[in-house]
Amino acid sequence: MEYSNNGHASPIRVLVADNSRLHTQLLAEALKRDPELQIVSSDLDAAILVTASISRTVDVFILSAFAEEDARRGFRILQELRETDPHTRAVMLLDSSKPESILEAFRAGAAGVLYHQESSDMLCRCIHRVHEGQAWISHAQMMLVLKALTSSPRVRAVDGNGMNLLSKRETEVVRYLAEGLTNHEIARRLGLSQHTIKNYLFRIFDKLGVSSRIELLFMTLSQSTAAPPLLRGMLGNPPDGCDQATLAFYQKAAEHGVVAAQLALASLFSNGRATDSDVVSSYTWYCVALDQLTRSKNTVKKRMNFAQLAEAERRMREWLNKSRGIELSPPTDASVSANAAQGARLHSPTAESKEKSASRED
Repeated sequence: MEYSNNGHASPIRVLVADNSRLHTQLLAEALKRDPELQIVSSDLDAAILVTASISRTVDVFILSAFAEEDARRGFRILQELRETDPHTRAVMLLDSSKPESILEAFRAGAAGVLYHQESSDMLCRCIHRVHEGQAWISHAQMMLVLKALTSSPRVRAVDGNGMNLLSKRETEVVRYLAEGLTNHEIARRLGLSQHTIKNYLFRIFDKLGVSSRIELLFMTLSQSTAAPPLLRGMLGNPPDGCDQATLAFYQKAAEHGVVAAQLALASLFSNGRATDSDVVSSYTWYCVALDQLTRSKNTVKKRMNFAQLAEAERRMREWLNKSRGIELSPPTDASVSANAAQGARLHSPTAESKEKSASRED
């Protein structure tokens, strides 16, 4: 609690912006029962809230994540508040305990997360803790945040003196890029325009001394354990207007045995994105990738018994039929017996030697 010049405790100035005017008014009236809180209410409007933040007339913001059929409106507004004043203290009100909503609230800069169904007394306690500079977070939420931190790709760019080169928002853009998201998806995730995301990427390229999206991805890959989602992004979204630098990085990864890069190169050549429909290069890289996949498959196959192999092939056929929209009919008892008998015969040394002996006698 802060104190005024005359020694009396200064009230905590709280701005409430819930998901509707009615809910905002009801919540404000409930919070006014705490004599240490000075409550004002507002619509969930970015311009109004940013103005309140700049004027420093608010100690703690209470924001709803959801408003007017927009499930992310509160997150975007909080990000703007934090960009205006990084010291902004806010509590985010959520409609559900979905992990993605909790993580997005803390990523946006919330110091506390509560659910709409919780009591106003609980919210009052939360406001006091947040105003004191503490975080209001449950054990379950803490475990969720820690798990997200340990599984997220680490993106950290520093100069020679160890100073961070990228801003918090630029780091977010690189992290989402490493997860395989397109510019459009990153823009939607951050509540920004695609043009703004492109501008961020240009600034990131300049700071890190890279010249293309793919070069940036390889830099990220070398610093993190996010290879699978990164390579899925490479393969699923080959860059438009592939330049020589981008092509060189695909080539380097392909030559080092990265199958996703080999397939991406084959796709680029086949579509005429890197050259004028160089079908020879396309066919070559498809063959190289296929050879690697075949050798890897055969290595695993040698370690499998018949039952494991039969189960793997069943799953493969089921997946292929499902992806092609074909109804997979269950095997009959006769086919199961026949397959089992054939497997037993093929994997039996006695049966195999009898077959060879019979063929020699004939």
